[in-house]
Amino acid sequence: MALADLTDFEARLLKWISASDFVEVAWSTKRAAEAFNVNEKEVYEALASLTVKAKDYIQIFYDGGSIRIVADY
Repeated sequence: MALADLTDFEARLLKWISASDFVEVAWSTKRAAEAFNVNEKEVYEALASLTVKAKDYIQIFYDGGSIRIVADY
């Protein structure tokens, strides 16, 4: 899998994460779903897909009781 395999939504989500600070500000799937006008399940599925298709460009970890996400795209 490669970046070329990303769906339009996955690419937009990866760009949004890259431009945001979800290390200092905890990740919110609800806010992401609202920002992209999709349901939370679609956000979860896209994140899971990104960990495979863009594994060298995204890191998801748990810290201080919250999910943190870093991406470089």
